[in-house]
Amino acid sequence: MALDFKVIRIHKFDSKGATKAICDVAIANEFVIKGFRVIEGKNGLFVGAPQESGKDGKWYNRAFPITAQTREVLNKTVISTYMENND
Repeated sequence: MALDFKVIRIHKFDSKGATKAICDVAIANEFVIKGFRVIEGKNGLFVGAPQESGKDGKWYNRAFPITAQTREVLNKTVISTYMENND
């Protein structure tokens, strides 16, 4: 079962840093997860999960796809939206 992802808000950064944008993603027009990041890595763009800092000072993902198929659909949706809006 493939989920229907839609980027409902994307905020791009003009900085030279690795984080290129932050976005909110709707799942099946019923549920929103805020804080996915578009990151420039060694091998190109990828999508980072929303994170929070733990009491131990480490960062932990708060939401993320479990299956490779869902991860691929989410990545394609977010990256294509980023590229379409890349002025």
